[in-house]
Amino acid sequence: MTALPDELRDLPAWTPGAGELADLELLLSGAYRPLTGFFGAIDTATVIAGGRLADGTPWPVPVTLTVPVELTKATRLVLQDPEGTPLAVLEVTEGWQDPVTGDWRLAGTPQRLRAPAYGPFHRLRRRPDELEHAPGNLLAVATREPLHRRQLGQLRQVAEKLEAKVLVLALLGGAHDESLVRALLAVQKDLPDAAEIVPVPLPVHERDVRLRSHVAAAYGATHLLVEAAEEGTAIAAVVPEPWAYDADVEVWRPVAKIEPGHVKAGLSAAELTRMLDLGEEIPGWFTPAPVAAELRRARPPRHERGVTVFFTGLSGSGKSTVARGLADALVERGGRTVSLLDGDVVRQLLSAGLTFSKQDRDLNIRRIGYVAAEVTRHGGVAICAPIAPYAATRAEVRRMVSEQGDFVLVHVSTPLAECERRDRKGLYAKARAGLIPEFTGISDPYEEPGDADLTLDTSTISPEAAVEAVLELLAAGGWIRPD
Repeated sequence: MTALPDELRDLPAWTPGAGELADLELLLSGAYRPLTGFFGAIDTATVIAGGRLADGTPWPVPVTLTVPVELTKATRLVLQDPEGTPLAVLEVTEGWQDPVTGDWRLAGTPQRLRAPAYGPFHRLRRRPDELEHAPGNLLAVATREPLHRRQLGQLRQVAEKLEAKVLVLALLGGAHDESLVRALLAVQKDLPDAAEIVPVPLPVHERDVRLRSHVAAAYGATHLLVEAAEEGTAIAAVVPEPWAYDADVEVWRPVAKIEPGHVKAGLSAAELTRMLDLGEEIPGWFTPAPVAAELRRARPPRHERGVTVFFTGLSGSGKSTVARGLADALVERGGRTVSLLDGDVVRQLLSAGLTFSKQDRDLNIRRIGYVAAEVTRHGGVAICAPIAPYAATRAEVRRMVSEQGDFVLVHVSTPLAECERRDRKGLYAKARAGLIPEFTGISDPYEEPGDADLTLDTSTISPEAAVEAVLELLAAGGWIRPD
């Protein structure tokens, strides 16, 4: 951890979550102007109810800081990033409990210790007071998606009409922030002259457009380009007129200028996703080639993309046997890097020292999920075979992995009686005798998944048939080539 001044070394420290770290950075930079700190109970309630602080100041979403209950008595708190680098000292004005979620929170004003140094493209990040704009209109585009040919044309048209300079705010916080910024930089030459691109870490909220407008206003924007009109924006929201692709002359232009029968609306999000999954070429009329390249980099074809195959089931259900058979089959096929994270092996190495309490079992699954996500991020196939009895923890692993690639859940649903019959280690007998506490299926529940992509009962099919069923699923999904 970076050294603190002597007077701060004895203060408690806390690492906020990703969204709250983003809020902290925006508070410290002035991008959340006129806010100066995290909300207390009253401001949170009035913003949720009516989009205003208790003093009447318009603001669309709560900006809160969640902490463990033991920190609610602190009067000063060091806020640090995930690497332990101190970013600010929070001067606490209120500790309170959210009446809806039950979470404990702190209100107060953060005093900056140092500028944040984490996250991609940090050199491009600018505080609002670091930007200089010429007098006149400034049109902001706050986007979480690349700008394709239609959006670029609409942007140029609106900027020309308003006689405005352009500011592109790249909103970070998604799974592919680096690709977003690279895609925007790739089309900077197609933007109106002197357009600036500034990455901004902005959490997604229900009143997202209104929040974007406040941040854009803090950066000096007079107008915000939006897809649809919405009330309550801090600056004028501009909805561009509809554009489409004129197949007759092969250019994008306003719909009113296109002859009927020659209109091509573009690609829907679902169509674009399907083309990327299948490895099809993204047409040049839809997006510039450098943007298409970034889309492919962020979402490779499924046969190249990392994937985690996560088996879950009772002890003795046969999940380890099927997982090992799947790993062997994929290695024999070639073309993919395969990592097998079996429950017993993981317990001996990755999770040595953990008990079988619910807390430690959850930690074991999270560790497996973290490793699987890293394998997936690098384009490999991770095969996991823990019991993973709790739905919430499985969902957490799914989210973790899905940020890096794809996740396939296989429920090995072999009945408890058959699992007990196969039990060579005598674990079930010991559990029934009370010698093993919190044993899944006996003294602790197994929450059957309702979101499994495949269900296998190894009491009715052979291990070879079970492996073949998983291979067929992976082939049908495009993750492996069919035989």
